[in-house]
Amino acid sequence: MKPLEKERFIGLEWLRFLLGCYVMLYHTAHTYPQIQNITGVGELTSMGFFATSSFFVLSGFLLAHVYVRGDRLRDPATTFWAKRFFNLYPIHIVALVSSVLVITLMQWLAIAPEGPGASVRFVVYDTNEILGQTNPELFRHYMDNVQLAFNSVLQVFMLQAWNPYFLTFNAPLWSLSTLFFFYVLFPYCAPKLMSARRTWLWLAIIWALYLLPPVLIIWKNLYGVPYTGLLQRVPIFRVPEFFGGILGYALFRRARLNQQILSLWQRRGMGLFIAACFLIAAALFTHGPKYWYFLLHNGLLLPSQIALVYLCALARTPDSAWLRHWSPRLGAASLSMFALHVPLFNLFRTLEQFFRGNPTACFSDWEGCIAAAGEVQLSLGGYVMYLLLTIAVCVLFQEQFVVRVRKRLVAQFLSKDREDGRLDAPDRSRS
Repeated sequence: MKPLEKERFIGLEWLRFLLGCYVMLYHTAHTYPQIQNITGVGELTSMGFFATSSFFVLSGFLLAHVYVRGDRLRDPATTFWAKRFFNLYPIHIVALVSSVLVITLMQWLAIAPEGPGASVRFVVYDTNEILGQTNPELFRHYMDNVQLAFNSVLQVFMLQAWNPYFLTFNAPLWSLSTLFFFYVLFPYCAPKLMSARRTWLWLAIIWALYLLPPVLIIWKNLYGVPYTGLLQRVPIFRVPEFFGGILGYALFRRARLNQQILSLWQRRGMGLFIAACFLIAAALFTHGPKYWYFLLHNGLLLPSQIALVYLCALARTPDSAWLRHWSPRLGAASLSMFALHVPLFNLFRTLEQFFRGNPTACFSDWEGCIAAAGEVQLSLGGYVMYLLLTIAVCVLFQEQFVVRVRKRLVAQFLSKDREDGRLDAPDRSRS
């Protein structure tokens, strides 16, 4: 049997790719009435936060697998931080710049319905109040110069997740900001968590601590600003997911070393538990009282998310050469999918409306050309094309840009510590 330290979890590669696909659907499928009118689709695509939380758990699980050796880190903390930064920041900065460029294009073309209001200054205050659904215009805001400058600085330094009031430019980029905070904590906390004797007790403690803030907020009836944003993305409130992933790997590693293998029925039971949690949560989130959002988003689903990662890690390597070839490529592109799918969607739908309208009229009647584009309804065929193109673009972007930039940075700044070619841990949006 291959040593556990060198094992590649093909099930986790596919999981992180599918989580990226789900987040794409979560942020874009609601734009298509043809999809939302299908019974049950709205509920099934409403749980973006489940995917993001699972991704954070998965990140902790894989980082522990790659970097923790016994009770210490494989690399010095500074080397670990540098490698993670070199992997994360190129994706972040390209996603940020592309978002600004696409918003500028949308603003210039002004194609209805999104174009006329497009602006890098436009934000929506985060709230879980009923008023946010009945009167969303009350929570729309255009940043002034000071707010724009301040939030631009936060974006450049990947600190935007610490703003609990609203998300700027490219909403899903908050997850990269949160991930980097997890990376800062990892060298200090991961070895201690991995060597803890009572792993199940620590999991219970982390779960209880994770549920405490939403319970307090529900008790105090604080559903508005800034409490929704605090629970949704401020890194300190999401740390239990990352720590849960590390502890989940500690359990996985111990079971492997002790040759404790789950039976087929145990795996099926775990799968049914995960599916039941997801389906019940989707029903409660979409049709239940508003307090369910905070409970489901912050803690209640953590056991099912750890179980999901654990179960996928058990998947055996398939005999298919095609699957073995594509699983690492698609898995590695998942973080780029999280970061780039929104600007790519805004660009794609703008161009679809433009070219399916009356583009030839733009040479003689610009206003008529833009008006014709605004009357175009987005097509399901176009949406499928967007999904496939986004996956392809992100795979190429990861392999041809991110990997090359990372290797150059490692060669320049970590010349004595080259990357060893092991599985890169995944680094989600409002999610």
